[in-house]
Amino acid sequence: MKVDGHGQAKVLTLYEIAKLFEAFEGDRDRALFGICLYTGCRISEACSMLTTDAYDAAGVRMKITLRKANTRRKQETRQIPVNSVLKGYLETYRSGVGKQYLFPGRHGREHINPKSADEILRETCDRLGLVGVSTHSFRRTALTQMSSAGVPLRVIQEISGHRSWQALQRYLEVSELQLEGAIASLNF
Repeated sequence: MKVDGHGQAKVLTLYEIAKLFEAFEGDRDRALFGICLYTGCRISEACSMLTTDAYDAAGVRMKITLRKANTRRKQETRQIPVNSVLKGYLETYRSGVGKQYLFPGRHGREHINPKSADEILRETCDRLGLVGVSTHSFRRTALTQMSSAGVPLRVIQEISGHRSWQALQRYLEVSELQLEGAIASLNF
């Protein structure tokens, strides 16, 4: 868990996710962090999205586009199917969308800065008394949840954009319940 900016971002519990999304002060914040949670993307990738990456003339797209120019290593564009919960956040946020950027910055210029998103999250966590949470918690939570649900690592790697399994595996947390289940499966 992260302490004073050191260590790995906390993997969120279902309770913590529900509390955070209740406590976010606006539709923009729920849509922004919803994209991070339901696509497993980095905060910088979500902040820099274009409006057309999430919406078309008919409404919310079936897939979110994370353009290669905005990804960490600028390797390839990823398209991720839109979860029904995320679709609801995006439909509610639609009226706040910018002309060019999905999450416009101050005065409608450029996109929201990832540091501003971090500050929004920190203030919300402080109000709730949550410790160890960072913007990366949404990515770690998404990838760990997929792994716990039995999604093959190759599929998770495709969603996350990790170049290697070794890099991906550093994100995945192993729970006590998973350890107990593994030992319980030993039935000779």
